[in-house]
Amino acid sequence: MKYDVIIIGAGLTGLSTAFYLKRKGFNIVVLEKENRTGGSIRSHNENGFVFEEGPNTGVIGNPEIAELFELLNIQPEIANSDAEKRLILKNNTWHPLPSGAVGFLKTPLFSLADKIKITFEPFRRKGTDPEETIASLASRRIGRSFVDYAVNPFISGIYAGDPKKLVTKYALPKLYNLEQNYGSFIGGAYKKSKEIKTDRERKATRKVFSSKQGFSSLIEKLVEEIGAENIICSAEKIRIIPNEKQYEVTFLQEGNPSIFTTDKVVSTVGAHALPQMLPFVDDSDMLNISTLTYAKVIQVAVGVNNEAIDDKYISFGGLIPEKEKQRILGVLFPSFCFENRAPQGYSTLAIYMGGIRNPELFNLNDNAIKNIVKEDLDKLFNIPPSSIQFMKIFRHPYAIPQYEKSSGKRFETIERIESQYPGLIIAGNLRNGIGIADRVKQAYDITESMLRS
Repeated sequence: MKYDVIIIGAGLTGLSTAFYLKRKGFNIVVLEKENRTGGSIRSHNENGFVFEEGPNTGVIGNPEIAELFELLNIQPEIANSDAEKRLILKNNTWHPLPSGAVGFLKTPLFSLADKIKITFEPFRRKGTDPEETIASLASRRIGRSFVDYAVNPFISGIYAGDPKKLVTKYALPKLYNLEQNYGSFIGGAYKKSKEIKTDRERKATRKVFSSKQGFSSLIEKLVEEIGAENIICSAEKIRIIPNEKQYEVTFLQEGNPSIFTTDKVVSTVGAHALPQMLPFVDDSDMLNISTLTYAKVIQVAVGVNNEAIDDKYISFGGLIPEKEKQRILGVLFPSFCFENRAPQGYSTLAIYMGGIRNPELFNLNDNAIKNIVKEDLDKLFNIPPSSIQFMKIFRHPYAIPQYEKSSGKRFETIERIESQYPGLIIAGNLRNGIGIADRVKQAYDITESMLRS
């Protein structure tokens, strides 16, 4: 069978790409190794508790994600004002991350010396190392206590990673560009706020969002628009083989072999799956791509009785800095931010463990994980085990790619391979960002590139 474009992977990137291409008249098919669509996105509804197996929230960080909802004729669910409050643990006490001048001056999270130091941030020289880590950059510009009690938990919440290893240019390019283009964080943020934005740029509101009843509803709408007949699940042993100016894509479905041909093929799978999928790529080049580090993350969905939750904890959630030496990375409170996430009188929590900080926890059995959750909720939030209604454990061995120093070589290698093999696109979260908005923008850009070519 012949297609204009074959997309490998039915996660958000793959489905968004298929959606955009189909709208533009391309004859497409999506191949997915699992028996369902959505990739890491999967929402559950059990006895009125709505919880995610994968990401809980996104940020409307670019126009493309806002426009996707418009094209699908659905509305994103914007988090309420509780999402503006973020808690940070210090000395076994939760403190709100300050959002104003008074709160900044009073907070015990940061040292007095660093509070003074940050006032001189606009006058410091910009960095000259393009591969400077996030920790190094933040320490140089705003001080060590900000690294320990703002940057570290922030990076843990996004990447489940280590700011001493993640490179700012790759992991937080907007922050890197603030310094490089404007000379400082504070000055750059102020100047950017004064820049005139187009109507399209104003769609990037930076608001926290989800989808009604969880992100699976977004996936379901994409599948509906693409057409289930254009998506093949349980496609095993997918291989891409160049054949003159085309590509042959082979796979097994229920043990039966199939061969599709195409002018263009888009891979959205993880870096770890590429060696088997792209056997024609030089071993040394593939090594530059496939050795990408992934954070292993355990996510535990927990339902609790509201009576056990003190009002002071009502917020987006709490993040735990590495210096506090706790077993969990943080806790989110989705039912405080979004409607209809729990039955009346109850709340849904999402607890994260493992990551780059505590990879050994990933191998614990379910009982050990449940015991940690019970003990830490009691210790950190005064939520007794008796108030817990249910726990569901989800393990993600390839949860979040780490944009470390190897990323530059990975990006260069991918660009060279794509140049060597026109029509092959290596996409997915191994490049161009890890957030939900990043995935949609990448799909949009792929479509625009194909239209131009």
